[in-house]
Amino acid sequence: MAALLVFGLHVRNLGYFGGTGQHIATWGFGAGATGVSFFFILSGFVLMWSARPGDRAPAFWWRRIARIYPVHLATAAVALLMGLTLARQTEPTPAQALANVLLLHSWWRPWWQTLDPVSWSLACEAFFYAVFPLLALPLRRMGARGSAALAGASVLAVLVLAWADAQHWLGQPLYSFPAARLPEFVLGAAVARMVLLGRWRGPGLEASLAVAIIGYFLVPHVPGGYPAATCTIMGFALLIPAAAVADLRGLPSLWRHRRLVRLGELSFAFYMIHLLVLRMGTDLLGTSPHLGVLPALTATAVAFTVALGLSWALYEGVECPARRLLLRGTRFTAGDSGVGPAD
Repeated sequence: MAALLVFGLHVRNLGYFGGTGQHIATWGFGAGATGVSFFFILSGFVLMWSARPGDRAPAFWWRRIARIYPVHLATAAVALLMGLTLARQTEPTPAQALANVLLLHSWWRPWWQTLDPVSWSLACEAFFYAVFPLLALPLRRMGARGSAALAGASVLAVLVLAWADAQHWLGQPLYSFPAARLPEFVLGAAVARMVLLGRWRGPGLEASLAVAIIGYFLVPHVPGGYPAATCTIMGFALLIPAAAVADLRGLPSLWRHRRLVRLGELSFAFYMIHLLVLRMGTDLLGTSPHLGVLPALTATAVAFTVALGLSWALYEGVECPARRLLLRGTRFTAGDSGVGPAD
């Protein structure tokens, strides 16, 4: 669902809809960028949940490479081909392309959307992976109070950074800056520790979802970019452990439906390919086509279907076999197989 919010945002940003349709798309998906904040919190939760006692950092990093790099390289190659062959696409410089391949491009704002634009979030994830072995050491020793304090400090850090970003106090916008997104990842890891300890006391799935939805629709009332995360961070930090607890206790949960689980498996590949498909659409329809409601819905449905089909091909043809190849001879857990666009 978070990947779908990002998809809707990009449909809106690329101007598929015109008139009333664009207003509706803005209302429903204008805050879709917060889906990436959900991914960052979820990533911290999943990695802490699946962390192995005594795991060595090089082994952990290799599993992370096996998780994200095959699809990243495949979509970067598609983006490069589009840049070289399509009139409306941008051809990167060699330095930009290298920074993207090495997942360093988000550290310098002018390059943050090089090649496949959504890969900026993978550069953030790569930084999270780099520091996670250091983060996991103290977290494994923390009790419930310490984990709750760390979660609170993470939320406070997001609020402070959002205020600084809104005041333009720093040298660049923080939305895509990996270090600025680290508190969301740490928050996810801290609440995972509380669930592992059996000390999570947050609201249930329905109430947490309601808080997340309310926060989502508050986003238009704050400055754009990084500050948007302040509206949804509490809802997401409640929703993710609430869903985990529902699974642990066997409580009813829509998210365990077989088809939704399958879509979750495809979501990383879908996230990585969908914007390239949408950009291909604008190459055919024209920049910001502003179509009527019915043609725009048709174009959106076609783009979604193509992106979903390609995500299946990437998952079955690239992601899974490449991960098996890279992890041959090693043991990997459910946390390595992933549950979302980064983990």
